[in-house]
Amino acid sequence: MTNWVKIAQVGQIEENESMALEVEGKQLALHFTEGQYFVTDNICTHQYALLSGGYIENGCIECPVHQAQFDLRNGKAMCAPATVDIKTYEVATVGDDILVSL
Repeated sequence: MTNWVKIAQVGQIEENESMALEVEGKQLALHFTEGQYFVTDNICTHQYALLSGGYIENGCIECPVHQAQFDLRNGKAMCAPATVDIKTYEVATVGDDILVSL
């Protein structure tokens, strides 16, 4: 059974920005790029760093500490030093509400 949780409102973050969230004890990040919302784990798999403080470019989030990059669509680690993918979550918008599936 899917558990959809409201996490934000449309317009709460700007294009190519991210926002840290804690949802049901999970540290998540909401990202907005190319007109789409994405939700991922917020912790870099290389070394503890908040991805919500990173930079979005070409559909990837770049860790602000060691520049590891992760594809926002599937969480794939795109370059060293990260070798372990991050988890991604299904996102939906209903009206102005942004929901994540946990």
